Amino acid sequence: MNEKKEIFADGIGQIHFAGGMVRFDFVTLQPTEDGKAPVPQGSIRVIMPPNGFLGAFNSMQQLIDKLLEAGVLQKNENAKK
Repeated sequence: MNEKKEIFADGIGQIHFAGGMVRFDFVTLQPTEDGKAPVPQGSIRVIMPPNGFLGAFNSMQQLIDKLLEAGVLQKNENAKK
């Protein structure tokens, strides 16, 4: 069995389109010396072609739908569109 590398991110700092590719800049939250709120710091960039981005988006939407159905997530009807 192939060993898989795991990467942790607290979130996505930025998504942008440049050079014909979609670029995700992932961030991790880093503590500050003075004890204030953690600061997002860039940790890794994932670059994919637009078709790969659309496939990933569709996969994420399907997972969101399953999490909503299972009650893990709840729709926020008051959210701005």
